[in-house]
Parts: sequence; structure tokens; C-alpha cells
Amino acid sequence: MPRYLTRRLGQALLVVAGVVVLTFVVMRLVPGDPAVAFAGPKATPEQLAAARRQFGLDDPLPVQLWNYVRDLVTGDWGISLHTRQPVRDDLYLAFPASLELVGAALLVAVVVGVPAGVLAARFKARVPDFGVRLTSVLAVSVPVFWLALTLQTVFASNLGWFPVAGEYDAGLDTTSPLTVWTNITIVDALITGNWPIFTSTLEHLVLPALVVAAYPTGVIAQMARAALIEESGQDHARLERALGFGETSILTRFALRPALNPVLSLIALVFAYAIVNGFLVEAVFNWPGLGRYAAESIRSLDTPALAGVTLLVALVYVLANLVVDLLQGVVDPRARAR
Repeated sequence: MPRYLTRRLGQALLVVAGVVVLTFVVMRLVPGDPAVAFAGPKATPEQLAAARRQFGLDDPLPVQLWNYVRDLVTGDWGISLHTRQPVRDDLYLAFPASLELVGAALLVAVVVGVPAGVLAARFKARVPDFGVRLTSVLAVSVPVFWLALTLQTVFASNLGWFPVAGEYDAGLDTTSPLTVWTNITIVDALITGNWPIFTSTLEHLVLPALVVAAYPTGVIAQMARAALIEESGQDHARLERALGFGETSILTRFALRPALNPVLSLIALVFAYAIVNGFLVEAVFNWPGLGRYAAESIRSLDTPALAGVTLLVALVYVLANLVVDLLQGVVDPRARAR
């Protein structure tokens, strides 16, 4: 296990280093001058020169890369050109809301997707199997913005079952102010016992979480089905049938645990995908996360902020993969040999 952990950590560090270099290169290739964006279109030559010195744009590229890496390691992710605040502080405020949305969506995806895969594998080539596969294909194929607008129109605007947009009712900031601990609203409300904001956040979370969960649910259901069908054809499954175990028992008691390995790997992939895919959902539901911050950064050509968002998503993806690799090593010792 220590050798397995060391190998995975080394691979993760290599990926992070590659992402850092790629982010730096993309920042330099984006059209526009960050000094002009920071100082303003009416800035004097002296102000532009001062801005270029502040951002180190006059230094040779190798020196800029070294300074970029050094600043990242020390926690200096630059200054946002449109908020004029440190990018790290902006991400600290925006990322928890995205994490809240994606976390709820992945919870729905796992709770629904894995049992759906078990159901499809249990009734392979029968009506439940066709139903799960058809639903999975639709969930994966439907455009996320169309699904978001449809749910918002039907369940929020027409039926009035859920709020249209926002993270919680704005009026609660006056009547039930929230004490911030983690910047994840639903967690802070639960910790502090702020039930009005907790209930309101749950209501606002339902529709966007269902939209973000659509793709992961379909993919997880398909992967769980395929893995379970493969496991049910192994020698151990034949032995279990010979011993008198039923198909449902074989799937849930014996085949499910080894079948979770590819599902865990898939969860790491769809986690990062869900964060990026959630940007459109956040725009439709006015969710105060990375999506809104990234959209504002694109409009203002804010390269430090865009680089910060890109790097943060990449780090989250690497961390999620590392956690999944470790879980795989615990669940199935055979994974440590790969």
C-alpha cells in the first residue's frame, strides 16, 4: 500500500505540473493586454508601464513562468482584473457554492445510478433493463441548458413547486442571518441550526442539482450494469449459483463490491465534468458559484481569474482521482498492482 500510494502521488504531481505550465501558456496566448484591462482603456503610458511591471509582463518568459509557479506555491494566484481582489479570495467565495451543487448532484447520481445498474443487470434483456438503458441514454444525451430551462419553466414558473433561481431567499439575510463557517451554505446552516436558510437552500437546490445529476446518473447506471454483468459471469458467480444463491443475492452480496471499482473511477471523472458542466446550470439558475465568476471573467478578459478557475478545476480533478485510486486500493487489493 505505501508503494501504491507513492506511485499515485507521483503521477498526481506530474499532472499538476503539466496543468500549471499549460495554464501559463494559455494565459500568454489569450488576445488582449492584461495591463490595459487592469489600468483601463484611458490609462496613461506611465500607468500602463506600472501595470506591466506589477504583473511582470516585461520579464522574459522563463522568468515569468518561474514567478508564476513561485506565486502559486506561496498562495498568490494573482489579482482579478474585474473584481480587483486576489483571485484566491474570489475562488474561496465562489467554489463552495459550486461544490455544494455538484456534491448534491453526485449524491443523487450515486443513489439513483448504482441501484438502477443493479436492476438492469438483474433483469438483463428484459423490460427493466431496456427501461434503464433508454433512460440512461436520454439523461446523457439531453442538452444541459435545455433540461435546466425545461425544469425551471415547468416546476418553478408554471407549477410553483420550487424557487426559480438563487441559492436561498434573499430576505432571510435580514430575518435569519447565517453564521459562516465553511462558505457552503447548507453545511453552515446545518451546523448553526439555521433552519429557515437550511430549508430554503434545499428547496433552491433541487432543480439545479437534478439537472447537473442527469449526465452522471446515466453514465454510472450504464457502467454499474456492465460491471455487474461481467462479474456475474465469473467463476465465483458460477460457484455461488451451484451453492444455491439466487441472482439478486449474487449481484448484491458478491458481485457488487468488485464491480464498484470502475464505478469509482467513473465518479472521479464525472465529478470534474459536473463542475464545468454546472457552469451553464449556474447561469440559468443564478447560482453564485464558479460559473458566474468565470462568465464575468470571460466578459472582462480577466486572464488571472480564468487561469485561477482552470487551475482549481484541474486540482479538484487530480485530487478526486487520487482519492478514488486510494479507495480502489482499499476495496480491491488487485488494483494496487496496476
